[in-house]
Amino acid sequence: MDTGSVIKSLAKSLGADYVGIADLTGARDFILSLGGPEIAAYPTGVTMGISLLDTLVEMLPDRERNGGGILYRHHAYDVVNAVLDHMALRVANVLQGAGFRAFPVAASRRTDDARICGPFSQKLAAHLAGLGWIGRNCLLITPDHGPRVRWVTVLTDAPLAPTGTPMESRCGECQACVDVCPVQAFTGRLFDKDEPREARFDASACDRFFKAEERRTGVSVCGMCLWVCPYGRVKNCTGSLL
Repeated sequence: MDTGSVIKSLAKSLGADYVGIADLTGARDFILSLGGPEIAAYPTGVTMGISLLDTLVEMLPDRERNGGGILYRHHAYDVVNAVLDHMALRVANVLQGAGFRAFPVAASRRTDDARICGPFSQKLAAHLAGLGWIGRNCLLITPDHGPRVRWVTVLTDAPLAPTGTPMESRCGECQACVDVCPVQAFTGRLFDKDEPREARFDASACDRFFKAEERRTGVSVCGMCLWVCPYGRVKNCTGSLL
């Protein structure tokens, strides 16, 4: 079995719902701007995703009732991120054991408070691997689970074949995520790789809202742009059509 197949099989056995291989070379300048030369040195990304439980996501509109926000933050954020980080470490160990360099990027860890970002874009790897498109909410949208997926990436120099190419946007004229945002953080522009994030998203406004929610309720949760996306809401938690 080749290395790529071994990695995909391992990731699936560890609980990944999505596994893809991304060719990162075409995005090197952007990656360099985020993480510096150490991060940009890797030509390939192994991207893995876990879909969130609909029962948890559906608590977000009324998250202050019955501890919904606390439960979402625990299971759909903290626990899922911990599983993803464990998955990435296991995959990185296998790649290193096979003689390649590997760097697991934490599933959700900010390293730059000024720019409100981490050292690498998880959604970029998933997008380049052909697993979805970047929507108006600046999240990776999958055709089946919408944005209700969390991601992790292992950067490597292993010669792995890409699993796909970036999907074209399927957002159409939909503005649901733009309209639902409590701080109007989205401009409504479609993703354009040649435009800065600020053309589509005011990260500072979103960050201030999260901090205000933590002071007010004790937990920093919103997720309305994730909840409202029609690609994640095709079925409700009972399996019937909405």
